[in-house]
Amino acid sequence: MLKIFINGLSGKMGQSVSKIANDKNYIISNAIESCDIVIDFSHPNNLSEMLKSSIKFKKPIIIGTTGFSKQQFKTIEKAAQEIPIMYSSNFSDGVLNLKKTIESFIKNSSESFSCEIEETHHTEKIDFPSGTAIDLRNFIMSVDKKNIVKSIKITSFRKENVYGDHKVSFYNKENFRNFKHEALSRDIFAKGALKRAESLFQAKPGLYDLSSFK
Repeated sequence: MLKIFINGLSGKMGQSVSKIANDKNYIISNAIESCDIVIDFSHPNNLSEMLKSSIKFKKPIIIGTTGFSKQQFKTIEKAAQEIPIMYSSNFSDGVLNLKKTIESFIKNSSESFSCEIEETHHTEKIDFPSGTAIDLRNFIMSVDKKNIVKSIKITSFRKENVYGDHKVSFYNKENFRNFKHEALSRDIFAKGALKRAESLFQAKPGLYDLSSFK
């Protein structure tokens, strides 16, 4: 049975991970050195110390924290040369399916479109726009081999009690297509992270994403 150290345990996402982990009979560890795997839903400022400890004790890490700078991403990439690390801005399988649908639409379209990514989150969310919105923009750019997407705009909203809504629209003068994912609970992110914990625990050093382990 996996022993999990939750970095950011006192936060709302940390509490959600703890609840789901207990439901699965995982053991919650009080220290990185005594755990099997680290799950991080905390704050970008905690990254450096967490990576140092995880490398020291050779512990895999699942990172769901968002709002990292480019330099911090480089630090994550460097650390992944020594330990397995999975990073995702959104651990919902629904967002993974959203990407697959968008990729299929882009690959099978012969028209040109403008794109708008609209994201809505709770008022306590720190990063703006969301890491998922940025990830969706980068994903669209990467799969658009035919250069049919002429522009991408991100629009952000903050409202009470919204866990994460992402709507991706493609439009031109003749057509409008809309793809959407709505998170109804924080638990879907916790479940997505824990779903991949067993696989990452057995993985070799490297940087993995949500699609690496189904």
